[in-house]
Amino acid sequence: MDISTIAVVGLGTMGTGLAEALTLAGREVVGVDTDPEAAARASAALEASTARAVSRGDLTEHQRRTAVARLRTFTDVRAAADADLVVEVVPESYEDKCRVLRALDDVVRPEVVLATGTNALSVTRLASGTRHPERVVGMHFFHPAPVMRLVEVVRTVFTSRAALDAVTGLARDLGKEPIAAGDRPGFVADGLLFCYLNQAAAMYESGYASRDDIDAAMRLGCGLPMGPLALLDLIGVDTARTVLDAMYEASGDRLHAPAPILGQLSEAGLTGRKAGRGFYAYGAGGGRGGSDGSAPDASGAAAPGAAAPAGVRTVGIAGSGTMAAGIAEVFAKSGHDVVLAGRTAVKAAAARERIAKSFRRSVDKKRMTDDEAAAALARIAPAGAPDALAGADLVLEAVAEDLPVKRELFRTLDGVCREGAVLATTTSSLPVIACARATARPQDVAGMHFFNPAPAMRLVEVVRTVLTGDAAHATVRAAALAAGKHPVDCGDRAGFIVNALLFPYLNNAVKMVQDHYATADDIDIAMRLGAGYPMGPFELLDVVGLDVSLAIERVLHREFRDPGLAPAPLLEHLVAAGCLGRKTGRGFRAYAHR
Repeated sequence: MDISTIAVVGLGTMGTGLAEALTLAGREVVGVDTDPEAAARASAALEASTARAVSRGDLTEHQRRTAVARLRTFTDVRAAADADLVVEVVPESYEDKCRVLRALDDVVRPEVVLATGTNALSVTRLASGTRHPERVVGMHFFHPAPVMRLVEVVRTVFTSRAALDAVTGLARDLGKEPIAAGDRPGFVADGLLFCYLNQAAAMYESGYASRDDIDAAMRLGCGLPMGPLALLDLIGVDTARTVLDAMYEASGDRLHAPAPILGQLSEAGLTGRKAGRGFYAYGAGGGRGGSDGSAPDASGAAAPGAAAPAGVRTVGIAGSGTMAAGIAEVFAKSGHDVVLAGRTAVKAAAARERIAKSFRRSVDKKRMTDDEAAAALARIAPAGAPDALAGADLVLEAVAEDLPVKRELFRTLDGVCREGAVLATTTSSLPVIACARATARPQDVAGMHFFNPAPAMRLVEVVRTVLTGDAAHATVRAAALAAGKHPVDCGDRAGFIVNALLFPYLNNAVKMVQDHYATADDIDIAMRLGAGYPMGPFELLDVVGLDVSLAIERVLHREFRDPGLAPAPLLEHLVAAGCLGRKTGRGFRAYAHR
């Protein structure tokens, strides 16, 4: 299908961006908006953006003038009569969109494709109100349209192959990556993203963790470009609530029911950056300021205590595996004396040698000098029994993720370590309180969850139980800061912050594949290009290990008893078949063994 002239109906932010992308790609664009000011703003925005492109050297002045000349704006939908394809991007309202599509029915040729840019409404419902539902297709662009490469092409039970091919080809001609999606609210990217954002909002509202800690945890623990609450402010709290309402209406899944705080902020007009206030307050330039005037921050059990931290000079590490060695390396590099106690002296010595190799790699990469590496290694004393930890100020266990094993170790540490020493577990999924109750000093026990690889990952989740004392909590936070890490506070419940938000998102992605809604490849593309994630969910699952992921999802389901958190059967089946990801050569994808 030859598509040279495209009508864009609705010249708000998305419509204006889409018009720019189309003109730069050589298409003639008919911009339509009933508001004359909106039409004028669209033309001015194209003038301004192309002028900036010229100043950057991305366009010549001739190219700029040619692109600007391709956009003609009108206030009457009849101007779309000669278009080869029409994209409507009016506000997310069935009434508004149906009115536009019905008006286009009377204007355009019968074979012209009508694409709706909705991200929350049913494309099927919109199509069924037209005389030619077979030519209506969803074409969901992401903001900003000139920059974002993802386009979700949404089919309905009516949609013809010709309509799908037309919009898919157009997306590719624009330099975009089209992915196929069925007609359900949120489609692929928003369907996964908004569920995650909703859970983050609910976590904040419950007082479990602070606004800043939730955002820092997901940026530093997962490598995401923005924390979820800052992203909600950017998207618009009211927009997120609208999408989630549509998702919940279609699915009935409690995880899609908008967190009450989203409604409260929306009703108060605190809709995010566009209002100047949302989860955060924003200055005149749009930058995030302090908490004054923004939604109140969470407080409660996870809040830092007022007690002064105890000084930590010597850190004891119980364990000799990858995580134990990594944590020992972190503390040694930060100037702490470290006692590394393995099950045997041989295992402890082997762990110290792995650390020495890591230091040598750092020297080769100019991250350390020879003297710094030698000094740090000299601060690590290997030992073959827990008795060597008797003089440590802070002792971390980093043994197998097995509760009976950890509880037995804590009973041993309770008898070995000096009075006043803080005992910490690095568990990622087990209850910290169960470790604490194995001792006679539960007030001195906390969680200190490092992320793998510990030397590289900046995040540490500091987990406070209902019995953890202020002094122990303050000591663990101070030790994390002294080691160059970013501590975030949370309570003692399954998943802490990162895993509690990350693994339901991964599980929901598996359900999409299981339901034949989208392919693993398309979902990975959607989350990398549409949400800016460093890895797609299936890439990440195969790296983490499907068995590890399943174990965490089972813990979350057991703790919160929410049916939406039940592990996807497809994940259960792959684990039962031994397809565990990269480590076995096959997971959601096949990998060549080295």
